[in-house]
Amino acid sequence: MATTWIKPLHIGKGRSVAAALSDSIDYMANPYKTDKGEWISSYECDARTADNEFLLSKQQYASLTGRSQGKKDVIAYHVRQSFKPAEDGLPGETNPEEANRIGYELAMRFTKGKYAFIVCTHTDKAHIHNHIIWNSTALDCKRKFRNFIGSSFALRRCSDLLCAENGLSVIENPKPSPGRDYARYMFESKPLSYQERLRFAIDTALEKNPTTFEDFLTLMRAVGYEVNDKRKHITFKLPEQKQPTRCDTLRGNYTEAAIRERIARQRISGTAFVPVRSTELPVAARHPSLLIDIQAKLQEGKGAGYERWAKLHNLKQMAQTLIYLQEKGLDDYSVLKEKTASATARFNELSERLKELEAELSDNAAMQKHIVNYSKTRQTYIDYRKAGYSKKFKELHEADIIIHQTAKNAFDRLGVKKLPTVASLRAEYAPLLEEKKHIYKEYKEVKTEMRELLTAKTNVDRLFNTSGQGQERGTERQTFDERHEIK
Repeated sequence: MATTWIKPLHIGKGRSVAAALSDSIDYMANPYKTDKGEWISSYECDARTADNEFLLSKQQYASLTGRSQGKKDVIAYHVRQSFKPAEDGLPGETNPEEANRIGYELAMRFTKGKYAFIVCTHTDKAHIHNHIIWNSTALDCKRKFRNFIGSSFALRRCSDLLCAENGLSVIENPKPSPGRDYARYMFESKPLSYQERLRFAIDTALEKNPTTFEDFLTLMRAVGYEVNDKRKHITFKLPEQKQPTRCDTLRGNYTEAAIRERIARQRISGTAFVPVRSTELPVAARHPSLLIDIQAKLQEGKGAGYERWAKLHNLKQMAQTLIYLQEKGLDDYSVLKEKTASATARFNELSERLKELEAELSDNAAMQKHIVNYSKTRQTYIDYRKAGYSKKFKELHEADIIIHQTAKNAFDRLGVKKLPTVASLRAEYAPLLEEKKHIYKEYKEVKTEMRELLTAKTNVDRLFNTSGQGQERGTERQTFDERHEIK
């Protein structure tokens, strides 16, 4: 397993703080990469509203300390963590659930629980990897994270320790960093395209809150763009451009229709412009999440701004809970309780079977490896024995002798009297792997269903404060969190 260096996240040219945070989190939480949002966990924030929560903490920091956000200030820190992929027909050494848990624990250890963070596990590549981003502003909004000299080395050491604790491999002699990442190289060596510059200009103009589309065009002309709105499609052109850029070729939130909609939206709401998230990718379905214990959070030192946000969050979650119950036809509490217990029991059953299969697959793969090693070094060991276990012979063939003895010790430990063939072991491995894939598919579906049911039941119990049932709900949720570390 390998962990890249810490990458500070700055505002960037032509972007606001909100846009910079939104762009980064949108990429991390991409439903195509996270299995429709299945492998996302967070600490002291909601992944769906994390950009606004980070932004709110920075406003509170400025209010408490009197220090405003500078253009060169770091607004968040981004880390990528990769795991060994599948190779030689054997499965990878981890799965998305375990990878997300390890990423969560890495962020918790490194930040000491003082900074809100999000962990997104991507499964779209051959290797499973985590993207971790934490807020540069502390939870108490009184200080910021300081990226010290050697922080990347400290993070790697912490990550390696975690992997060793979980039986995963580590890179013993990692290559040094090339000095700058690919994104920075591209930014410094390749100039922005005219389309990218136009997008930045559009966002900058909309930040000035034009009330009409004509006002927006006036702002664009003021910054040097030649605007042609006499044709079917509006075009923009800088003086050094040879050909104008048609607005509709920008797509997404930068077409003429999208810009008009954004102007109308901010005029109706009466609030300052915040860049709109891209609507080209489908957003994962929103399921109910746990209600926040507002009083407990206030006792921990949360301010009035957090209280307002938490109340709105709880209202949204109860609405989503009611919609979920109606869609599932769970209008009877006893039925909800029964379905929750049934889903939990099935999840535990599948979880146990997966552990058994993983153990069998691991033993099978290890046996294949020992048999191959035993066969390759058998003749060398026979010659060693014929030489009377000569020290000189051992010095010349020490590696082969040790490999042979290790294989023999493994056979003795497993009580193997007659060695099976590698072909027979591979024949046994294939159906086990197929069963694991089949069960894992059901496991993910049941896990999602169980989490939704547990969350809905917890919210209903908290809303009605049912005696006895609330205590039982807390026990169920605590047991689930302790066993599976769902954050």
